[in-house]
Amino acid sequence: MFDKILIANRGEIACRVIKTARKMGIKTVAIYSDADRQALHVKMADEAVHIGPPPANQSYIVIDKVMDAIRQTGAQAVHPGYGFLSENSRFAEALEAEGVAFVGPPKGAIEAMGDKITSKKIAQDAKVSTVPGYMGLIEDAEEAVKISNEIGYPVMIKASAGGGGKGMRIAWNDTEAREGFQSSKNEAANSFGDDRIFIEKFVTQPRHIEIQVLCDAHGNGIYLNERECSIQRRNQKVVEEAPSPFLDEATRKAMGEQSVALAKAVGYTSAGTVEFIVDGDKNFYFLEMNTRLQVEHPVTELITGVDLVEQMIRVANGEPLSITQDDVGINGWAIENRVYAEDPYRNFLPSIGRLTRYRPPAEVAAGPMLENGKWADDAIEGTTAVRNDTGVYEGGEISMYYDPMIAKLCTWAPTRDEAIEAMRIALDSFELEGIGHNLPFVAAVMDHPIFIKGDMTTAFIEEQYPDGFEGVTLGEEDTRRVAAACAAMYRVAEIRRTRVSGRMDNHERKVGDDWVVDVAGTSVALTIDADRAGSTVNFNDGGSLRVTSDWTPGDQLATLTVGDKPLVLKVGKAPGGFRIRTRGADMRVAVRSPRQAELAAHMIEKLPPDTSKMLLCPMPGLIVNVAVQAGDEVQEGQALCTVEAMKMENILRAEKKGVVSKINAAAGDSLAVDDVIMEFE
Repeated sequence: MFDKILIANRGEIACRVIKTARKMGIKTVAIYSDADRQALHVKMADEAVHIGPPPANQSYIVIDKVMDAIRQTGAQAVHPGYGFLSENSRFAEALEAEGVAFVGPPKGAIEAMGDKITSKKIAQDAKVSTVPGYMGLIEDAEEAVKISNEIGYPVMIKASAGGGGKGMRIAWNDTEAREGFQSSKNEAANSFGDDRIFIEKFVTQPRHIEIQVLCDAHGNGIYLNERECSIQRRNQKVVEEAPSPFLDEATRKAMGEQSVALAKAVGYTSAGTVEFIVDGDKNFYFLEMNTRLQVEHPVTELITGVDLVEQMIRVANGEPLSITQDDVGINGWAIENRVYAEDPYRNFLPSIGRLTRYRPPAEVAAGPMLENGKWADDAIEGTTAVRNDTGVYEGGEISMYYDPMIAKLCTWAPTRDEAIEAMRIALDSFELEGIGHNLPFVAAVMDHPIFIKGDMTTAFIEEQYPDGFEGVTLGEEDTRRVAAACAAMYRVAEIRRTRVSGRMDNHERKVGDDWVVDVAGTSVALTIDADRAGSTVNFNDGGSLRVTSDWTPGDQLATLTVGDKPLVLKVGKAPGGFRIRTRGADMRVAVRSPRQAELAAHMIEKLPPDTSKMLLCPMPGLIVNVAVQAGDEVQEGQALCTVEAMKMENILRAEKKGVVSKINAAAGDSLAVDDVIMEFE
């Protein structure tokens, strides 16, 4: 076995590989850019080598710099993670020439299947059903428009070397095809150093389901079931689960066997993923093969008990697979939510800054583990697991130079409903401050009826949130539970305040039992009957709830039982109450005495400033171009400018017809959130 492995990546996947290597007794080498000097993967590795400036095309994807790091440290193998150089055949070739093992597939398999154009041709030759499209290279935007018309709109414009949603656009007309071609080409060049583009038919109402394969160099190949990855934004996955709630055993077997056959046809070794589009009748169409470890691999590990990173390392070391297809079952259900540094209230635009608070839920190592091909005895029915793959820490910074992923939060349980409930509690327990993040959105998804039923498609976000995500409004039952919890907590805080002031000693002030709680636009009058074990909250309009908790004033997380059900609240300070976040809702909760509530009804609400005649920068980024000039009349939907952040180009468009009165930014300017780009008459 190898003594030392270099991880040619950063962030959470580098940390993930380090954990398995450490378990196997293998030393690790991290590489890092200027922006990552204090990164978690650097702190975790046994050694670390600096490789250049922050931009990936000057550091992480410069093959010569990575090779120099290998020579400096004497690493015998390289794990590429995903993204960056993971599907670069020239990198695999350079490693082979150096006599260093690549923890991934052979160069030929990368070339055959890592390139989306070539892989689709091979799949067609192997009589694998594929989505209609144009397999040749496309030279310019006008040719892209011509091909799009021949295929028929809508079409998907994709980078041949792409991945992770980069270099990918959907076009519904000629204008979007022109814009999408250029943006995809630019993103592909910046992210992968390869700007080749192809076009295929965009299948409406599809499900995105992928098969995990694992092959060795001895002719063995297996599939480890499927992952459902249909909930996506900007063509990048947000929520994944295994198995899929849609597939039946016959379809799973057909997809799996076809995936293994395709992998064997190109001499594939290591872990890889074959992605499919599946329609409502369970017809499946080959989409592409990712010749690397997938971001969402943890859910497969949780339901199979197989450590995919360990298997990749052993295959790279020349070992045969220790498990067969018969050893691979489905034990329970696993769900993954990708936690991103992006603002769901601003159309998921990236956010950067310092993590002033980062307290993920405690990891719980329950669930299945595979030992020598057999299920371990500790796969106990009724238990749940929590796993958090991350590459950040409290006080660290989220950089504008890389993908905005903060963590991958996973839960496992014996059933899908239990896994969802475990995820709800885990998300509510995840404390994250200092930057915009998508925790409210993924929490909302976990409660969405379509997700709960398992009926989602890749159009879920655009169909369910057509005007963007605007937060969550709790139902009546949950609102009353929050009101009861906040009243009980506020009473505890008031008692502490009186004791600190000494008033309880001389009876100058007594904390009352009658309260009015304003939450989510609802006013709830109630009475608290407290005892040493907790509080019984009696609502004036009928009904009561028992509240128990060990929360003390100042705690930013409250874990309670309200009405015999768990409730987790993030608790912030606010005058006369709290800022409460739970189940995707963000609420200002006021707790008042009846007299205070009567007077508060006469208070005038302060309105926010009017910014309707300004184009504000929605996230920190670089102005790529400004498409209009002062004095121009613009129409609704017209492109105004392009902002680049975290390797993604974002076209900002006019929300309504108007005239540009002033331009405040130019191409090349770096802007902060809410900087005024232009103004309108």
